[in-house]
Amino acid sequence: MSRDGGLRRPGAGHPNPDPVVAGDSAPQPGLPPFARGPVLTVAALVTALLVALAGRYGYHRDELYFLAASRRLSVGYPDQGPVTPLIGWLGHAIFGDSLVGTRVLPALMIGATALLAGLMARELRGGRGAQALAAGTVAVSAIALQTGHLLSTTTFDLLAWALTSWLVVRALRRGGRSWLWVGLSAGIALENKMLMAFLLVALLVGLLLAGPRSALRDPWLWLGGLLALVLWAPWLVWQFAHGLPLLTLSGSIAAGGSTSSQPWWLVVPFQAVLVSPLLIPVWVAGLVALWRGRELRLFVVAYAVLLVIFTVTSAKPYYVCGLYPLLLAAGAGPTVEWARTRVRAVLLAAAVALGALVNVVLMLPVVPVTALASTPITDVVPDVGETVGWPEFARTVAGVVAAQPAGTVVVARNYGEAGAVERFAPGVPVFGTQNSLGYWGPPPESARQAVVIGFTPAQLERWFTGCTPAARIDNGVGLKNQEQGRVVSVCTPRGSWAELWPQIIYVG
Repeated sequence: MSRDGGLRRPGAGHPNPDPVVAGDSAPQPGLPPFARGPVLTVAALVTALLVALAGRYGYHRDELYFLAASRRLSVGYPDQGPVTPLIGWLGHAIFGDSLVGTRVLPALMIGATALLAGLMARELRGGRGAQALAAGTVAVSAIALQTGHLLSTTTFDLLAWALTSWLVVRALRRGGRSWLWVGLSAGIALENKMLMAFLLVALLVGLLLAGPRSALRDPWLWLGGLLALVLWAPWLVWQFAHGLPLLTLSGSIAAGGSTSSQPWWLVVPFQAVLVSPLLIPVWVAGLVALWRGRELRLFVVAYAVLLVIFTVTSAKPYYVCGLYPLLLAAGAGPTVEWARTRVRAVLLAAAVALGALVNVVLMLPVVPVTALASTPITDVVPDVGETVGWPEFARTVAGVVAAQPAGTVVVARNYGEAGAVERFAPGVPVFGTQNSLGYWGPPPESARQAVVIGFTPAQLERWFTGCTPAARIDNGVGLKNQEQGRVVSVCTPRGSWAELWPQIIYVG
């Protein structure tokens, strides 16, 4: 072991090298003491920061969608499993029906992810400094701060990947029933998002190519995999019963249909900003340490496999983010060793502090909303702009509805628009055409007039008639986002809703 617990090659400099084979009867050397104080302090601080800023700006369009889904809990949805809507329901049940109440559980999840990073550093023989650095670098990372501020499938996914990675490391060293914990963690994650399946496949490829292959002979590993599959089965059954809409969604993402979609060639370069450009050396050191340590080389192979898969499929570049807690934990020990001199320690502290400052300004709502339009923040992070203006949007749409005859409904093209009306104008009947909202049914046939929003002129011409512009969306702060400047129209559907609805709804 290095002085602060960096990874060792098996058998190097220690009379009792770590066992690397599942079921090995050789005794394991004791782990370093858990740095309870520093790690828990980091976890508590990042949680407190996220909760303190939870009420600023407003809901993200995805949050409005998840909250709508939380009011319609189901075993499956076309674009996700039931976990995130359930988290939204629990958040409101425990902390109240408010923006802050929505975001407390995500904040706690990021604190837990930082805690797991410290535990992973300890599992990798990292000492007190390495554990604290691992937790700290995860806590200040761009992806943790951005997703920890929102109710998002990615927030839970980040935590689930970190937990599963930690459990895999432990199972490789302990074997046996330890694999059941891996299966439990992975199975729950699969009920949130399918990305965990890619991690499991990548790790299996890593075992085959880099070992330890003897783990594949452990029947408990396969029982753990079976447990994960059983837990995933309800959502899989739902998907097959509904024609696998997730495949349609994947095609839409690859075609650039999401705010966070990026060209395929950006998948690899984008990894530079998921933590912080200043902290790249830490997770690169983690890749090197994992490779040199041999016993956990499968994670390096898995990381490469995931980058290839997500590049070839034009997936979102952040999909691999769940591996960074492990990479930062693996790199923390070597980084602390490198920073033994005063100058290097100052450089490391400055990198963490400056990275944290930049990430906080970009990812969290610290700039006054009235000044946001004059900054480049939404150009760098477009999702920030999608948290501004929803109450104003709903008031505008509701005002148009109030001026129409009784029985008029709202038909919104995307789930953010529909979710905003449902959240901020609860008395207005609203129907959305995207993803789950399309599955929740068409308007009643008695509704022969609709206030529509988000449709292109060609779509209005195809599905509606007699469209008259009635208002224009203005968020009041001059911020350009997806909704700013959109026209609200009053239209009549071309035919019955039952006939039109299958044409109008979409997954994307």
